[in-house]
Amino acid sequence: MDLLKKVLSLKNKSILVVGDTMVDRFIWGKVSRISPEAPVPVVEVKSETETLGGAGNVASNITSLGAKAYIVTVVGDDLNGLHMKEMLEDKKINTNYIVVDKQRPTTLKTRIIASNQQVVRVDKEIKGAFSGKTEENILKSIDYVMKQVDGVIISDYAKGIVTDKVLKKIITIAKKRKIPVTVDPKVENFKKYKHITCMTPNTKEAIEGMNAQHQGIKTDADIANLGKKILKLLQSDSVLITRGEKGMTVIEKNKITHIPTRAKEVYDVTGAGDTVIATMTLALAAKWKLVEAAEIANFAAGVVVGKVGTATVTIEEIIKTIKNFNRK
Repeated sequence: MDLLKKVLSLKNKSILVVGDTMVDRFIWGKVSRISPEAPVPVVEVKSETETLGGAGNVASNITSLGAKAYIVTVVGDDLNGLHMKEMLEDKKINTNYIVVDKQRPTTLKTRIIASNQQVVRVDKEIKGAFSGKTEENILKSIDYVMKQVDGVIISDYAKGIVTDKVLKKIITIAKKRKIPVTVDPKVENFKKYKHITCMTPNTKEAIEGMNAQHQGIKTDADIANLGKKILKLLQSDSVLITRGEKGMTVIEKNKITHIPTRAKEVYDVTGAGDTVIATMTLALAAKWKLVEAAEIANFAAGVVVGKVGTATVTIEEIIKTIKNFNRK
């Protein structure tokens, strides 16, 4: 397959990302003493940074690849919600269909890091089902945006957005419009994602989602059999299991494909799953075959894990990586 000839087609597509978005705040400092008030370190703050987490980072990967991204998510009626919208807009993500819930805060995860070690994480959030009015607004946004896009990504972090009604709405419209629906799953909701185009769990998520922790799953054959069980359970078109340094395995009804990793060096796997699902969904939206879509996603992930921190990838970086690979 000649991915280089097709890769620019990813730029012409638009994708809707539905899911839980959060602000990831990092407080960087150093520790030189223990508090006299309690046996805890005193962190002297040197700097603070913020990034988009969850569905926001998936959408960032879409626009980084030169395509259009719309997002349906929920924020609180607070300063963090306004700030999140600004961060999304800075990434050229369409925020017109974000739903505001006055009863819940915008999800904020604050990590305090000293001497390159995380000292503590503080989460400000409320999980669980949204009010009927908020869910109704989510459904309205999805109904409207799906008329404009070429594919949908469900980015589930189990905060409450991905309900049965939301899943049904997305899948019903997608089937009518013949556009792909992919899912980055949360283990506790694993068995809900039926009749989708593709799910992209990592090995741990796939094992835990199927309650297979005690089956000693290690080999390619083990992964393939696990994928077949997921396929049967969800009645989906395919499953893509990401496997870290072992690459990824694509499971279709009558075909198993093992794809080795394309990463030269691995500095940080943060956000690699977001890059995989974003790139693969764009390729499926461009009518690529599934294995081709997985292969380009594999190259994209290989670029991202070579960067430090939550990262995205560009078309130009993917092209360069493929050319270097082809020279070998």
